[in-house]
Amino acid sequence: MQRATDNITIRQGDTAIIRCYVDDKVSKVAWLNRSNIIFAGEDKWSLDPRVGLVTKGQLEYSLRIQKVDVYDEGSYTCSIQTKQQPKTSQVYLIVQVPATIYKVSEDIIVNEGSNVTLSCLASGRPDPLITWRLLNPSAEPLDGEEYLDIIGIMRNQAGRYECKASNDVATPDVKYVNVVVNYPPSIRKTQSSEPPVGRLGTLQCEAAAVPTPEFEWYRDDKRLSNTQGINIQILGGNTILMIANVTEEDYGNYTCVASNRLGAQSASVFLYRPGTGRDINGSACASLSLWLLLASFACLFFKC
Repeated sequence: MQRATDNITIRQGDTAIIRCYVDDKVSKVAWLNRSNIIFAGEDKWSLDPRVGLVTKGQLEYSLRIQKVDVYDEGSYTCSIQTKQQPKTSQVYLIVQVPATIYKVSEDIIVNEGSNVTLSCLASGRPDPLITWRLLNPSAEPLDGEEYLDIIGIMRNQAGRYECKASNDVATPDVKYVNVVVNYPPSIRKTQSSEPPVGRLGTLQCEAAAVPTPEFEWYRDDKRLSNTQGINIQILGGNTILMIANVTEEDYGNYTCVASNRLGAQSASVFLYRPGTGRDINGSACASLSLWLLLASFACLFFKC
């Protein structure tokens, strides 16, 4: 007589106990795996040191497998011989393997507008589910499994991407990919000033860019530098032009140029006469002449 096959699910590395119970009318017992004898009575036929018997008196004849691995998966049969008729009890051992990410994209640097594909390959039993997130404040799931395609990547899509592989066998495996997106400068803020003659005048310019922008200051067509009475400070995406002991000739329009290898942008900043609220020519130019743009690029590449 043969019982229906039962299933036992075990995680890789754990110990499996496959139960079999007998009574005092049993004359012979054995354990088999795929028709191979593991134990015949108390005699061990298997050479595997991980395999042993669990017996409690005369009533239990269970099989123990330590450090279970995927090759242990399969059908196990407890064969019982009595005086009336033989009986068998079959158990199918299912081995589950925790999800493991074995290959993930390296950190990358790309230009804005490029197409990007991130990969995350994982193994496990059952097959793991792979999900992606960009770890920004919302951290919403992204559409992608083993491969995450980003078409025309934008600057707000830069950051740390999380790949998670899970199959409910153990804690999900997680890996990260850092994506840097380069983009040309964009001047976000300028600050003009209105100092009286003889006082300190400060002009400020702030720009966003990756790589970090380089800054230049111009007065008309002349590039300014640190000289007596003028001090230029640059800190990351910010620059300050300081004019000590302002004179009448210092009032007017100044141009801030922010540039990196992807482009440049300029903005006008004004040193006003007190009470005028406008530059000495009565106009406010917000863009740089073509000549100044070419000059700024030449200085950037030729280190002038």
